[in-house]
Amino acid sequence: MQLQLATWAEVEDYLKRSTAIIMPIGSTEQHGPNGVIGIDALTSERIAEAIGEAAGALVAPTISVGMAQHHMGFAGSMTLRPSTLIALIQDYIGSLAKHGFTHFYFINGHGGNIATVTAAFSEIYAESSLGPAGNKTPVRCKLKNWWMTPGVSRLSKELYGAEEGHHATPSEVAVTQYLFPAAIRQMTMSPRVAPSADDFADAADYRRLFPDGRIGSNPALANPADGKRLFDAAVNDIAEEFKRWRAAA
Repeated sequence: MQLQLATWAEVEDYLKRSTAIIMPIGSTEQHGPNGVIGIDALTSERIAEAIGEAAGALVAPTISVGMAQHHMGFAGSMTLRPSTLIALIQDYIGSLAKHGFTHFYFINGHGGNIATVTAAFSEIYAESSLGPAGNKTPVRCKLKNWWMTPGVSRLSKELYGAEEGHHATPSEVAVTQYLFPAAIRQMTMSPRVAPSADDFADAADYRRLFPDGRIGSNPALANPADGKRLFDAAVNDIAEEFKRWRAAA
């Protein structure tokens, strides 16, 4: 059930049986020549909704713009400063905690969010630890990157091998093609596999190193049939993990 499609009374009823909520987070950024700009937000949202259905869990509104300053050399990309994203996550969690939610399971679609989201969790925990005793309900947060589950990792290696790369990957493009057929773009990449590097700084540096936006990948390999397999693997893996995490609360 999506929070946005629930009434306040339905949310109150939900809180009687569970105080856990799924929080999709992604990004709005370039994804190479054939990947649409919304990949990271669109995939995390749909995966979160499917997990919510499988686990009977409420799903919060998606945080669709993330920390993506290094992609700002490409038209259409958007970013939040790390400090802005930290504040936004604090306010999202604070708002829901006010109503009684205590467990926040973030399903992430963008690698660039990882450091900032975990920093936000640390800020939230620090506020609880350092604030006046007894005036706050303790919360617990977890971050899960959907592309890093055992099933997805195994499949992406099987399907694409070394051509999976690190950004604008065939796996994330394929999942988007499965979920949104209008996102399919057929084209040949040149070079076939993009250059790769481990170290880059700002947007200008990124654009210099990776002229078409890809990092070490060949997303021309993507197709909707593979996308369905990857989507199902992500949902199955994360739904089971979420259920275990919720039960241990």
